[in-house]
Amino acid sequence: MKFRFAPSPTGFLHVGNARIALVNWLLARRLGGTLLLRLDDTDTERSKPEYAEAIGEDLRWLGLDWDESFRQSDRRALYDAAAARLKAAGRLYPCFESEEELRWKREQRLRQGKPPIYDRGALRMTPEQYERALANGKQPYWRFLLETRSVEWQDGVLGRRAVKLPSLSDPVLVRADGTPLYTFTSVVDDLDSGVTHILRGEDHVTNTGVQLDIWQALGGNPDKLLFAHLPLLTDSDGGPLSKRIGSLSLRQLRKDGVEPSALAGYLAALGTAQDPRAALPRDLAPGFDLASVSKSSARFDVRQMLALNSRLLHEASFEAVRGQLPEGADEAFWLAVRGNLDLLSEARGWWEVARGSIVPPPQPGEEGFLAAALAALPPGPWDDRTWAAWTDALKASTGRKGKALFLPLRLALTGEEHGPDLKGLLPLIGPERAALRLRIAAGG
Repeated sequence: MKFRFAPSPTGFLHVGNARIALVNWLLARRLGGTLLLRLDDTDTERSKPEYAEAIGEDLRWLGLDWDESFRQSDRRALYDAAAARLKAAGRLYPCFESEEELRWKREQRLRQGKPPIYDRGALRMTPEQYERALANGKQPYWRFLLETRSVEWQDGVLGRRAVKLPSLSDPVLVRADGTPLYTFTSVVDDLDSGVTHILRGEDHVTNTGVQLDIWQALGGNPDKLLFAHLPLLTDSDGGPLSKRIGSLSLRQLRKDGVEPSALAGYLAALGTAQDPRAALPRDLAPGFDLASVSKSSARFDVRQMLALNSRLLHEASFEAVRGQLPEGADEAFWLAVRGNLDLLSEARGWWEVARGSIVPPPQPGEEGFLAAALAALPPGPWDDRTWAAWTDALKASTGRKGKALFLPLRLALTGEEHGPDLKGLLPLIGPERAALRLRIAAGG
């Protein structure tokens, strides 16, 4: 069994791509198959080396590896040979119509109540017309002659599926400059590399019908292929996830401090009845079953993913995260702040509170209370009993309690209305920083 993940290096991987990569990896590893990473970089204008490098980095961060890898841009000779075979068989034919001419044809067909598909006008071109076009400096692009049948397959997620080829335009497989398009190169590479399982998004269902026709025209046996199309992810409101790609790229999520095990666990459970659990792919593979994936679209809810990330951080040991914490952060700091984190990157802000220089916001009307709090500040050294002793003394001397007591102190000491328990945070701030902040907050 051979699986493949075939991203185009035209941008950073987003969570939709990552889900496809993860599902391919989980099944390949659980079933003892191999995984091919293929960079579909035939779009030479948009494909960039930095995106190709980023794809590899982001996949490794997520915990995914691969057994083979190649780029389509290195395989032009293979595509040229396959195109020559299709031309010789009469399945690849030249066309000269411009985009304006094609648009006019589509409009005419719509007026006639016909579907706006290509009318195969180029097939009626005589040899003399063809030679005249070449003499006039035109270069043909090449369309694949689809068969007049329906292509059917048993989809691993969606069930029985069929694509009526006569309802589609013959696809362009080779541009006028000779460069091949994805629809063609994908089939040639799948055939040549021995791919047996193709798992991708539901938006490729029509492509699958076309590509199976090309597959057979090139001598492939469709019975040796298993297709599975995963329903596309939507956002938390049920809208297209593509609108949020920028904020949901793996690169951005990684930068924000999302843990790979939280993202992998969430993606693996999407579309299934299972509750997500934070785990790296190697731990998810044994229990993953494609049959558990629903035919309906799954919602990628950022809040749910962050909740999973939070639970993971709240239970994480200092040793598990020490390499990602600010320099100098120790176990006492981690234990004090971890219960308040959604993202590991937020630890840096609390490190600045504990060990840095923050300027507390003004609190009009609270100057007297904060001055009293400064005067009652216990001497060092401080430990986890200091906060209770200090606030108990203030409660007795000022009569304050609850929010009226605690909120002005928290704002003065941390600059925030909410945050980690000050029982653990106050000793990290220490007497000197606490006194300075109280003095500033009191207007001194």
